[in-house]
Amino acid sequence: MKKVIWSLLLTSLAFAGSPAKNIHIGTTAGDFADMVKDSIKPQLEKKGYTVKLTEFTDYVRPNLALSEGSLDVNIFQHKQYLENFSKEHKLNLKTIAQVPTAPLCLYPGKTATVTALKEGSKVAVPNDPTNLARALVILSDLGWVTLKKNIDPLRVSTADIETNVKKISIVQLEAAQLPRARQDVDYAIINGNYATSSGLKLTDALFQEKSYAYVNWVVVNAKDAEKEFSKDLVQAYESAEFKAYAKKKYAGYKFPQTW
Repeated sequence: MKKVIWSLLLTSLAFAGSPAKNIHIGTTAGDFADMVKDSIKPQLEKKGYTVKLTEFTDYVRPNLALSEGSLDVNIFQHKQYLENFSKEHKLNLKTIAQVPTAPLCLYPGKTATVTALKEGSKVAVPNDPTNLARALVILSDLGWVTLKKNIDPLRVSTADIETNVKKISIVQLEAAQLPRARQDVDYAIINGNYATSSGLKLTDALFQEKSYAYVNWVVVNAKDAEKEFSKDLVQAYESAEFKAYAKKKYAGYKFPQTW
């Protein structure tokens, strides 16, 4: 009897000394959250993690929450946005893995086709600097504006528009508002996650950005980049299981170029 009690006590102490494997993930609502729920969370749970997911509707709080420690990881942003945001807010965050990303696209609003563009047509675009730059490159690729020569396409602003060829009106809005704004403008250039979470399909787009520079990332605090949970996250996002799931569900997305 004493041996049984001693054995149970040792087992209890062993479990008491084992650190809890909790991980709190933050994503924007939509596809990145679905990827976690459908594939990443189950993989982590098999490794003993308790996974909590918080979905955000903006691009500001996920980085602040990560830096403050209320999140362990976030998935919603490309590297250029992260670098700009981190510099502005003095954050020390680090990318560890890329994720499939719906590209920035031009969608119809009150006007159904690009050929129906008229002088003075309103085009809604994201108002944050990085995604505004992407939108302006799209407008340039469409031939609706021309941009100054020798500019950095990742840092284009409205001041870099040399000629507004089609005399369009560029309406800058918070990215999350763009799907709803379509009823008030002729066209809207919408971030992929907000487009898909609002019910739009990539096949609904009239034009898609060409660059792969904006494939999004899994981001952690720099001090956590080599921790076990970060390595397990990388392994989950680079697993054959996740790749098969993503390629089937997210046709038309831009995938990590290492795939």
